[in-house]
Amino acid sequence: MRKGIERRDAMLEAIAAGDKDIRQLAQLFGVSFSTVRRDLQRLSREKAVARTYGGAMLTRALQEDDYPVREGQHRAAKQAIAKVAAEQVRDGETVILDGGSTVTFMARFLYEKKITVITNNLKLTAILADAPRIDLILLGGSIRPISMSAYGHFAEESLRCLTADKVFTSANGVVASQGLCEASLEQISVKRLMMRQSREVFVLADASKLGCASQPAWAPLPTAWTLITDGDEQLCAPFRTCGATILSA
Repeated sequence: MRKGIERRDAMLEAIAAGDKDIRQLAQLFGVSFSTVRRDLQRLSREKAVARTYGGAMLTRALQEDDYPVREGQHRAAKQAIAKVAAEQVRDGETVILDGGSTVTFMARFLYEKKITVITNNLKLTAILADAPRIDLILLGGSIRPISMSAYGHFAEESLRCLTADKVFTSANGVVASQGLCEASLEQISVKRLMMRQSREVFVLADASKLGCASQPAWAPLPTAWTLITDGDEQLCAPFRTCGATILSA
């Protein structure tokens, strides 16, 4: 039973990466065409994929929850991840903090540090604006209300003028072979630039996001990066295999 579940999870990742027909999937997983058809039928019943002639495609990207909803989801895990993330920041460093509820939780653990913070996260500014030893740089741009963050041309132009020791980011989903997924190309464009402008990349993701390919826009991860998560070893194994450093919350 477990083997079938793991194969179907991996099949979703493969479909997201472009392997959409039965022949490709059968070769990839070393199973028969009939096994692939049964797996696709199961995934179709679960609304994860839509059947096509000779294969399948992912269903429409999941609708994003509003920020207050996401802030309340997996709250204890996010706070634990945020605390571990904040412990990676040293006095004197410059860090980029992306949008997202987990990164916002992280800000509360940074309040006493002597650092420079670059961010597009509007919620975070309310927490750190009066921090006595933090130099806070807010990236301007178009505001995305559902995530309370800035994106677009002006945010990216500002970011190109800056470099950082570390970036702390998150996403709707994290897939070992694919990277980070989000609902829009604008979000992904900012994340990719944040990672390019930083020496070290940290991804904050609770267990529900590991292996999740729920959105259509993707940002690849660098060869070396760090995943901070509450996920168990089974969920973390694909990321470890791909070269990520795992920090357990």
